[in-house]
Amino acid sequence: MNQTNPRRRRFSPAGPNLEATMDGAALVRRYYDALDDHEYETLAGLLDPTFVQQRPDRTFESREAFVAFMREKRPNPDTSHDLAELVVDDERGRIAARGRVLEGEAELFEFADFFELADDSICRLETYSR
Repeated sequence: MNQTNPRRRRFSPAGPNLEATMDGAALVRRYYDALDDHEYETLAGLLDPTFVQQRPDRTFESREAFVAFMREKRPNPDTSHDLAELVVDDERGRIAARGRVLEGEAELFEFADFFELADDSICRLETYSR
């Protein structure tokens, strides 16, 4: 049986309130910009209050824990994300992103992020790297 989450909504640039709604791809791009530019208040505003991030080495169970880590404990804050590809599933509110984390021009590692979106925010993120 296929159950749908009532909080999930379709992300589309063509909606009744275009100015108030950011499409999913723009939301994810803004997430990476906020990380790279150290805009932690903006970052917090992009994340749902129930946000969870899972990655192989740790899990962040709240928006506050994730933003605090990025602000205060990130091993290398002077990096940028070079996106190679976004795959958008508007119907399910999911986006996959693939890219590289750079320090200057040097590649540190490749990553794949899997986002779940709800109510114009990011509610879940799974991150993998190599």
